[in-house]
Amino acid sequence: MFRRSSQDAPAAPALVEDEAEAAKKAVPDAEAPKGRPTPKRNSAVTNQRGRAYVAPDRKAAAKQSRESGRDDRARQYAAMRGQGDERDLPPRDAGPVRKFVRDYVDSRWTALEFAMPVVILIFLIATLLRSASIVVMSTLVLYAVILAIVVATFFFARGLKKELARRFPNQNTRGAVAYGLLRSSNIRKMRLPKPAVKRGQKP
Repeated sequence: MFRRSSQDAPAAPALVEDEAEAAKKAVPDAEAPKGRPTPKRNSAVTNQRGRAYVAPDRKAAAKQSRESGRDDRARQYAAMRGQGDERDLPPRDAGPVRKFVRDYVDSRWTALEFAMPVVILIFLIATLLRSASIVVMSTLVLYAVILAIVVATFFFARGLKKELARRFPNQNTRGAVAYGLLRSSNIRKMRLPKPAVKRGQKP
C-alpha cells in the first residue's frame, strides 16, 4: 500500500540531471563569441600598446627643430638690428623697462663709453715714448681718468635708478641699472639692440 511504484523511481535522477545541465549553461564559456579563446590581460594590453604606439621620425623632428631654432634666431637678430618686431627680442632685452633703459643710455654721453679707448691710448703713449716722465704722467692721467669714470658712473646709475622708480613704480626693475651700465660701456655704434633715439633726445 505504501510502497513506491517502479514508474516513479527514475524521476529523481532525471531532475538532478536537468538541474546540472542548467547550471552548466549558466556558467560563461571560456571561449569568445567568435570561437577564439579570450586573450589574457597581459596579451591584450601588449597588443593594444602595439597598435597605439607609432615610432616617431627622429630625423624629421630634429630637422624641424633646427629650422625652427634658425628662424627664431633670425627674427631675434633682425629685431636687435632694428629691422624686425620688438616682440622678437631675447628675454634679456624685452619689455618696456629694458627699452626705457636703452633709450636713457643712448640719449646721453656716458663716461664708460670712452673708458676703454682712453685707457688704451694712455698705454700706447707710455709704451711708444718710453720716457720716465711720460710714464709717470701717463700713470697720473690714468688714475684721474679712472676716478672720473667712477664718479660719473655713480651719478649715472643714481639718476637711472630714480627715473626707473618714477616711471615704473609698480613693476620689477631688478637688474635694470646693471643692464644700463653694461650698455653704456659699449661704443654707441656697437650696441645691440640698435639705438632708437639720438643723443640729447628725451627717452
